[in-house]
Amino acid sequence: MAFAVALIILIVGSVLFHILSPWYLTPLASNWGMIDFTIDVTFWVTGFVFVAVNAFMAYCIIKFRYNKEKRSEYQPENHKLEFWLTAITAVGVAAMLAPGLIVWAEFVTVPEDADEIEAIGQQWHWSYRLPGDDAKFGNVDAKLITDDNPFGMDPDDPHGQDDRLIESNVVHLPIGRNVKINLRSKDVLHNFTVAQFRVKMDLVPGLVSYLWLKPTKVGEFEVLCEELCGIGHFAMRGKVVVDEAADYEAWYAAQPTYADILARPQGDPVAGQAQYAVCVACHGPQGEGMPVMNSPKIAGQEDWYLRRQLNYYKIGARGAHPQDTFGQQMAPMVMTLVDDQAMEDVIAYIGTLPDEPAEATITGDAERGEDLWVTCGACHGHEAQGIKALNAPRMAGMTDWYLARQLENFKADIRGRHDDDLYGWQMAEMARILKDDDAINDVIAYINTLGETQVAAASAGAGAAYSGAEE
Repeated sequence: MAFAVALIILIVGSVLFHILSPWYLTPLASNWGMIDFTIDVTFWVTGFVFVAVNAFMAYCIIKFRYNKEKRSEYQPENHKLEFWLTAITAVGVAAMLAPGLIVWAEFVTVPEDADEIEAIGQQWHWSYRLPGDDAKFGNVDAKLITDDNPFGMDPDDPHGQDDRLIESNVVHLPIGRNVKINLRSKDVLHNFTVAQFRVKMDLVPGLVSYLWLKPTKVGEFEVLCEELCGIGHFAMRGKVVVDEAADYEAWYAAQPTYADILARPQGDPVAGQAQYAVCVACHGPQGEGMPVMNSPKIAGQEDWYLRRQLNYYKIGARGAHPQDTFGQQMAPMVMTLVDDQAMEDVIAYIGTLPDEPAEATITGDAERGEDLWVTCGACHGHEAQGIKALNAPRMAGMTDWYLARQLENFKADIRGRHDDDLYGWQMAEMARILKDDDAINDVIAYINTLGETQVAAASAGAGAAYSGAEE
């Protein structure tokens, strides 16, 4: 009898939980209301079966409970019962499958007037490509992917010259227009999902999959990867911004084309030396950093990372938090770089500075730090050399007290929580594996053991690049 009561409580509790629960599907923001209908049908069919089966079990337990005056009856076959069970099961299965088949047929049939974009997934971020005025994508090839050509663009294909390349986790879509999203992976399996759009599809290396939708609400919606793709899978997030037509066109016009990227002027280290005169007071004449000025070493840091951080200071993604005292000092200094050319020049000059390992000031248990570094090394490299493809900068040979401060800032949400700092958001989540100050000191102590090797390698590369520039 107690078991029957437990089943009844289970039924009533489950029904009440569904009715009273605040958790349900996010508000629909696309044309795929039919997907919600199929989910509802599946819920009602399975919910009915759940209630019916458990209620029947409780009924049987009560009605056929032990009674020494009763005897069981053996019925090896009951054609009537078998007929009804088969018929009801068939109706339930058909009710669940039929709407799904109808929706799938629509899902794979892209309207002829659909605009096309491309979403590219890689560990652990998204980037996007839009066709230019010719409405045709240029050719891409995985063999052409490099740090300087992350999309694998074919420079000899004229259709690719006007493609808009978006090296960002944020993409915009126009409201009320059909959009086909072609999906491409550069490394492992990923899955492109926007919950409010009710669409998701796997990205398979070597293949191009797709989905389509029509956005129906203006707003920002989160892009998720729902395929376990590695240690940073949970932080592989982005945004889809749905705009009114005029806002979308303005955004689209501001995105660089492949031709624009190829035509970007190279930095001039000679001109950059003059620009660096403002930086030298804090970062030192050789970019070695000055603890007394709370300025880290920048010599030897990768140019793409310097460029990103300078841009972040300019747009307020860094240096705006009221508790980021030193970031607030840096932000106005960046404004002395009046345009992109000035920024490229000073970055080019920094690349010519000697790369000596920063003095180690933090002590800790390097052996324990090596164990902690296993997670960090998945992005920053086993030797802390930095990996551009993973948006992770070099750490070996850099200023250790600055690394400690930034890890503390990430953990305290002082850095990495600005809406425009999506990669900082990833780091803020990962920094939480370092539970206390001892863990931070230990991992930095291990990084310090890697410094001399990486400094030597980086110096050799920088010297070769500078010699090439002089030639």
